[in-house]
Amino acid sequence: MDESLRRTMLEQGKMARQAARFLATASTTLKNDALLAMAKALENETPAILEANQLDLELGRQQGLTSALLERLALNEARVKDMAQGLREIAALTDPVGEILGMWRRPNGLEIGRVRTPLGVVGIIYESRPNVTADAAGLCIKSGNAIILRGGEEALNSNRVIARAISAAAETAGLPQGAIALIDSDDKEAAVFLMQMNDFVDVLIPRGGLGLKKAVMENATVSYIMTGMGNCHVYVDQFADLAKARPIVFNAKVQRPSVCNAAETLLVHQAVASAFLPGMLADLTEAGVEIRGCERTRSIAPGINSATEQDWDQEYLELILAVKVVDGLEEAIDHINTHGTGHSEAIVSENYSHVRRFLAAVDAAAVYANASTRFTDGGVFGFGAEMGISTQKLHARGPMGLTELTTTKFIVYGDGQIR
Repeated sequence: MDESLRRTMLEQGKMARQAARFLATASTTLKNDALLAMAKALENETPAILEANQLDLELGRQQGLTSALLERLALNEARVKDMAQGLREIAALTDPVGEILGMWRRPNGLEIGRVRTPLGVVGIIYESRPNVTADAAGLCIKSGNAIILRGGEEALNSNRVIARAISAAAETAGLPQGAIALIDSDDKEAAVFLMQMNDFVDVLIPRGGLGLKKAVMENATVSYIMTGMGNCHVYVDQFADLAKARPIVFNAKVQRPSVCNAAETLLVHQAVASAFLPGMLADLTEAGVEIRGCERTRSIAPGINSATEQDWDQEYLELILAVKVVDGLEEAIDHINTHGTGHSEAIVSENYSHVRRFLAAVDAAAVYANASTRFTDGGVFGFGAEMGISTQKLHARGPMGLTELTTTKFIVYGDGQIR
């Protein structure tokens, strides 16, 4: 890595650490004022943001980015407006910092309490989606954290304009310089360096695909919360309302296939496969979905491609769907727990016992009964936005909102007690 970039990142780390100390005790009013100013700045800078985004899209096409990545990268006026609205929604949420989680008195007179506090400095490495720049910054500011952003090289121009706009607005509103920092480089070594900035970064949140996940696991010395990997399933049970199942499956796969909560595999109980699959697969094929089926699926719908063992583990992020006919609920649960990534899983069934069994036995951050997996989202869950969707179990799981960006500390009041 270039020495000047290394020095710049170390300086960003130092400034972020100082900013985090300020933010830890900043008033809710000040943080909200900054968020509202950031939202206004995004709207004012919309033309510049879209111009930068067009440059990223053109470069992406030249470099052969997939249609899924280009879709995730693309911004328009409505998406920029949504980014600004997301910041306003975060401002309207309850500030978690300082929340008292409990207070009790010990026999020796000590009063012990537990309160929410910020994590400190959050580093985030993310791919493609420039809206994450605004969402992540907004959530960190409201939860009292400084943030160091490292977006993907494919969105560098967009992220640069967005970060410049919101950081300047936050400073104008009274936040310190360094509260929002962007690593303005496409050098992959910069991402590795961020993973190892233990003196300045308290937690790292990687948000991307398998390659990023492997890089973090191999290189990070900073504590991290893994997010983003999605190999999601919809299971249509023998007791499913098939008229209800068709739009659920269609929405989970087609509505926005490039995101991590889109379905990648459809599991269908053998008792309803012949009645359900022909119409369902026709709907999906008409929408441009490539079907890859097991042998039993292909016997019902001749002409579709054959699924391989690799397909069951694949996060396509595009209009491809693996389809498997299963013998029953337990086989579906076992398949999901074997091949899923712990993101979002759904059952379609009118049988209460089957629904209860599925919800209890499937190991994932979000488990649905009779609804699309596409709902796993911080905004939809009422968090305003999200840092990512955690697929691990410590310390957060699922969409990461304000609460997930805090930790706790004990406060102890005494009156001269000694031990």
